[in-house]
This record gives sequence, structure tokens and C-alpha cells, in this order.
Amino acid sequence: MIFTAAQIAQLINGRTEGNADAAVSSFGKIEEAKAGQLSFLANPKYEEYLYSTHASVVIINDNFELKQAVNPTLIRVPDAYTAFATLLAKYQEIMQQQLSGIQEPSYIAKSAKLGEQVFIGAFTYIGENVVVGNNTKIYPNSFIGDNCVIGNNGVIHAGVKIYQGCKVGDQVTIHAGTVIGSDGFGFAPQADGSFIKVPQIGNVVIEDQVEIGANATIDRATIGSTLIKKGAKLDNLIQIAHNVEIGYSTVIAAQAGISGSTKIGNGVMIGGQAGVVGHIQVADGSKINAQAGLGKSLKTPNTAVTGSPAYDYNQAIRSQAIARNLPEMEKRIKELESLVKQLLAERIS
Repeated sequence: MIFTAAQIAQLINGRTEGNADAAVSSFGKIEEAKAGQLSFLANPKYEEYLYSTHASVVIINDNFELKQAVNPTLIRVPDAYTAFATLLAKYQEIMQQQLSGIQEPSYIAKSAKLGEQVFIGAFTYIGENVVVGNNTKIYPNSFIGDNCVIGNNGVIHAGVKIYQGCKVGDQVTIHAGTVIGSDGFGFAPQADGSFIKVPQIGNVVIEDQVEIGANATIDRATIGSTLIKKGAKLDNLIQIAHNVEIGYSTVIAAQAGISGSTKIGNGVMIGGQAGVVGHIQVADGSKINAQAGLGKSLKTPNTAVTGSPAYDYNQAIRSQAIARNLPEMEKRIKELESLVKQLLAERIS
């Protein structure tokens, strides 16, 4: 597919500088792009490449000031990174729309209901009473258990497993290898030291416009639902335990773990490898730094914490600064002690 700079500018509400008829058919990084490719400049660190790139069209910010002439056609927008992401999403949508139909071999229960323009990849299993919405793509080797509901315009990548009774909203993307609805970690300790498994009879509910990375695991609730609310974004290798609630537009980076029954608020940011204990609440807008260990509720919105156990971010930075100066402080204290001893000796004499 070939698009002109003018057509692209119309898609992203931008304005062109240079040849509006310049044509592109693919994307490229600004430092590597070739003629016929579209690129963007958002990070000032890459500004030097704007003047040497071979890209035919480059998207830049409205307020960017050129230091010299450039060869590519420019498209100015308020936010180049967001505009480029919008174009990539449209391109991906077009490519995915080309997929439809049912590949063989696959198993689809007679009671399952598939929407229009659905794609079912080979070696996929779709159980009894499953509902799959319009334009949803389910890639090969996926498992959709009995009584699951998957909304419209979703993408279920290869090897995803969704256990029985789980519900997935519209425009949800789940990446390869992720497991939705496995049993929560519920075991009742007994007097003899053994454990009795607590049956996990709830489900997982994923609302609209959620994206879940590869090899993540989201456990089903003991009773009720583990809930991932609209617009949340979860990275790869994340563990979400039973009965957890993740708020609207919350983002969680890779290898983080959220323990059972914890409620994460809206717009929360959780860094990579952070750990959150169970049965606590995290207020809206909180920021939990990478590798932090959160052991108690954050009740004040927009709180930032770091460390393990996690504590106030600003205090942590000050403590780190003091810690770096400890050797010099020790030296000064010893000098002061020596001076005090000398003054005392002189006073006694």
C-alpha cells in the first residue's frame, strides 16, 4: 500500500512542509530509513538524523525548529510520537482485517457463536457456548474454554489459554503464551501441616481496550471476578492473583506481581519487578517504583514510593544522597571527636 504525505497528514490531522505528493509504502527508523519510507522524530537525541535521513516523509512536533534544510517532506503535529503510534495502529488494523476464516485443523463446538470476519487459526480449540465478537482474530494453538465471551475487534495471539467462564471485552489484545483464568493460589493449612485446596469457582473479567503482554498470568477469583478495568496495560511476565482489581488506565511493567484481593486504583503506574502484597488498596495515580516491595495500603492519591519495604520516593532519594556521603561524614565526625578531646584536654590542663 502506498500513501502520500498529504493523505497521511489528513489521517493524523497534521500539516505538510515540502512535497505533499511524496509517497511512502513502509516504516523505518529515522537513522536507518530509506527512500519510500515514513519515519518520525520525537526524541531530541535523534535530531541529527533528521538532516541526513533518506526517509521520504518524517513526522515532527509542531514546535520543532529546524537548524538547517531537510530533504524529506515534513508533517507537523502536536505530538509526533502519538501520531506515529496512531499510524502504526491503523496499519496493523488493515493487515489484520485481511485475515478471516477458519483454518484447519481446529475444533469449534457446535454451540459456539462466531461473529462476522472472525479469524480462527489452526490447532485452536473453542469450547461449548463460547461467543466470539465481530472482527476478532484468534491465532493458532489457542484455547478458549467453555462459556467464555470475547468481544469485538480483539486479537488473541498464538498459544493464549483462556479458561472457562472468563469474559474479554472489545478491542482487547492478549499476547502469546498468556494464561487467563488459571486457579488462584488458594490452600487452607491443616493442623498436620498439609494443605487443602480451596476451589476457585470465580472467573476473570477483562474490560475494553486492555492490552496484556506475552506470558502473563491472571488467576480466576475464588468467588466473584478478578477484574482488569478498561484501558489497563499489562506488560510481559506479570502475575495477577485471584480477586485482584486493576483500575482504569493503570500500567504495570514486566515481572511485577500483585497478590490476592489487592485493589489497584485508576491511573496507577507500577514498575518492573515490583511486588505488592495481598488485601491492600493502592490509591488512584500512585507510582510504585521498579523492584519496590509494597507491604501496606497507599491511601493518598498520587503517592510515589520506592524500595523494599516501599516508602516515600522523595524521602528515599534524600536517604540515598545521605548514604553516598557517609564515608565523608564519618571522617568529619572523627575529626570533630579528635578536636573535642583536644579542647577538653587543654581545658583540664
